Amino acid sequence: MAKLKTVSLFSGVGGIDIPFLNNGFDIVYANDFDSKAVGTYNLNFSQKATLGDITKIKEEEIPECDCLIGGFPCQAFSIAGYRKGFEDTRGTLFFDVARILKAKKPKIIFLENVKNLVGHDNGKTFQIIKNTLKELGYNIKYQVLNACEYGNTPQNRERIYIVGFLNKEHYEKFEFPKKIPLTATIRDCADFENRVLDKYYYTFEKYPKIFEAFKPFTNPNTVYQWRRHYVRENKNGICPTLTANMGTGGHNVPLIITKYGLRKLTPKECFNFQGYPKNYQLPTGVSDSYLYKQAGNSVCVKVIERIVEQIVKAIN
Repeated sequence: MAKLKTVSLFSGVGGIDIPFLNNGFDIVYANDFDSKAVGTYNLNFSQKATLGDITKIKEEEIPECDCLIGGFPCQAFSIAGYRKGFEDTRGTLFFDVARILKAKKPKIIFLENVKNLVGHDNGKTFQIIKNTLKELGYNIKYQVLNACEYGNTPQNRERIYIVGFLNKEHYEKFEFPKKIPLTATIRDCADFENRVLDKYYYTFEKYPKIFEAFKPFTNPNTVYQWRRHYVRENKNGICPTLTANMGTGGHNVPLIITKYGLRKLTPKECFNFQGYPKNYQLPTGVSDSYLYKQAGNSVCVKVIERIVEQIVKAIN
């Protein structure tokens, strides 16, 4: 297969781009609004991402492409947000995707979002998205997939994936991947055996409230969540859904019990729980809160890897 020229919008730290590159696609353009995410992206990819606001980027600034990919911002549709959808300016960014699709007419599109997009506003929001893509000539299939069921990644992360083709035959041949057993464990992603930096540990002196709440909990084989006032234990031995705000204080913080004590996951471990390759680099000189945000805003790489393999099968 000749390398398909691919445009990556809302590229973030490149979680969607990795599987496309691994499967022979060529990223010819990447863009994001967040300067720190662009910095992390550019540390890891030879095709550098540009910093810019998609609403101000003209279609002619974007190269011709065979494929367009992106996880358009989901805060407007998220259960964690206010669910305003298209009333929120972040929700309307989909129409910038549509504007670029209309101008460039790539043969393939791949979009990712939170699962709540499907039911938002009694399904009206998603219906608008489907109708818009159809009017642009795309035949689309979509499915909500969980990272722990479809990506052999021990995180509970449900997302909707939308795949579209201009070619009807490619569309008919495409199928989403089937469920696979979860064989990876949290110990494949988090280091329970070695000591990490002191700043990740919770001591009684610094966090008496958390220590009190943790007294009944002793399981070293799961990831807990500190939820401001109480502890939530994941009974399935997997990591709860990582969120963008997990590094901004005492909310949604993923914690583990190790031989050296109670601690939060490191940013690198959060990237591991998203299925990033072990050699993926995190920048120095960027605060942990930003790195947690980057991991929480990102995608499960291994689920997307399996979807891209199915795309390649369909177009070949």
